[in-house]
Amino acid sequence: MSAFITDLFQSIFTPGPTSSLLIATNVAFAGLQVVLAFLLVATYSIHFAILSFLCAGLWWAINWFVAELKLQQKLEEEKKRLQIQGQQDDDTETEAETIIAGQAGNKVAEVFEPKGELKDRGAPHSEISTEDEWEKVSDNNEADKDR
Repeated sequence: MSAFITDLFQSIFTPGPTSSLLIATNVAFAGLQVVLAFLLVATYSIHFAILSFLCAGLWWAINWFVAELKLQQKLEEEKKRLQIQGQQDDDTETEAETIIAGQAGNKVAEVFEPKGELKDRGAPHSEISTEDEWEKVSDNNEADKDR
């Protein structure tokens, strides 16, 4: 029993659902259901039936979420295993790998075509300063006010 409690406190600092944490959660929910059932029989109050229903829904949702986490972890492990296996199969000294958009080993480059045309502003970019642009804006605003 003391080993379980020690494992339970250590599982708090372990990421993901651990078996001892799941056992403690399920025991706590089962105990709550027993207490709510006892109170329902003792008082005949509909409130305890509703609370029991809500408790059961939360209990089910927690267990479903844990099952989904475990499924996702298995998929990630399988993905890593396949990636490592694929790297071992393609391990040659003459082949160069390229990294495109953060994907290692992708050897296909997507070509992007420009959408739209660049407007000719009449002067090279190095001759236009930000101050000149603000002066143009100020001149346009003054001309609009005069109208």
